[in-house]
Amino acid sequence: MKTLEFGWFLPTSGDTLNFGSKDGLVPPTMELFDRIAAAAEAAHFEYMLVPVASSCWDAYITSSMVLARTRSIRMLVAARPGYVNPVLLARMIGAMDRLSGGRVAVNLIAGQSDDEARQDGITLAKEDRYAQMDEDVSIMKALWASNGPVHVEGRFHTIAGARVAPRPETLPRFYLGGGSREAWEVSARHADVHLFWGDTVETIAANMATIRGMAAQHGREDQIGFGMRLQIICRETESQAWDAAHALMAGVTDGQTEFIRRHYASSAANQRVQELAKTHGELIAPHLWTGITRVRPGAGIVVVGDPQQCAQTLQQFIDIGCHSFCLSGYLHDEEATRFAQMVRPLLARQNPGRMPLTE
Repeated sequence: MKTLEFGWFLPTSGDTLNFGSKDGLVPPTMELFDRIAAAAEAAHFEYMLVPVASSCWDAYITSSMVLARTRSIRMLVAARPGYVNPVLLARMIGAMDRLSGGRVAVNLIAGQSDDEARQDGITLAKEDRYAQMDEDVSIMKALWASNGPVHVEGRFHTIAGARVAPRPETLPRFYLGGGSREAWEVSARHADVHLFWGDTVETIAANMATIRGMAAQHGREDQIGFGMRLQIICRETESQAWDAAHALMAGVTDGQTEFIRRHYASSAANQRVQELAKTHGELIAPHLWTGITRVRPGAGIVVVGDPQQCAQTLQQFIDIGCHSFCLSGYLHDEEATRFAQMVRPLLARQNPGRMPLTE
């Protein structure tokens, strides 16, 4: 069985006290990033996901700054097809990896919104972005593995004699979260971890079996791992947790919800999240809440409850074979600390020998 790992989230567009009010926004600053990174390290999270969107601060600049100001946590930073030439991206990741002592992992994303991609000058359709992602990753891996010049005649890139320096000491881990068949195929070929967004345990188990079968066609059935990208709201009592959840959404308008549904309609994973909210209402399981999907694209399913309930909900996904959990909560520094104090010890007792020892 794979070792369990837990990651946190760095909200580079700002943190949130309340989605329904501009007064609830905590603006992005280096001080905010320092506070969250320090809390995540103290809570023994292994990595921190850095988002990319038009509202977010640049992921590579921010990651570099945070890596220089932390000691142990890895940064899971995005590689998006079409944004950075893969040769340059291989150099950037290689330099970050070596300068940080191997604390970089790569998040493969094609982008949730076609509108946002076009705003950034990316005109490829979603399925073509995944095809380019496949080619980009293959080029980066070849550059990192080769002692000599690399030549590529591909669909998207023609490269003559490329070299990169420095190369990572070891190949960075690749993560991918996506709900389309194209996303699953890239995971099957390249990902160390396929991260699912919140769903029913039965659906996740079935999807894992499908992707593992796809990975087997590339000889990677035993190499690919699986995880969950979830929000978490944990409090000492269940009633306190639900009070916090509902306070987070107080004042949210129908207009906000309609924008999320319309702007991210091209994403298969977002379509699934919206389908879950429509079909199941606020709860897809006793402690899996769909409330934040009204205002947040992507991973909007939330684990809500007291420590035992949160641990039991995560354990259900562990029991079907998930080993990586990328979590976030509000405020991010405070929720990271609550997870460390309330939930992690329970999971460690339930999964002896599968979690790194903490002081």
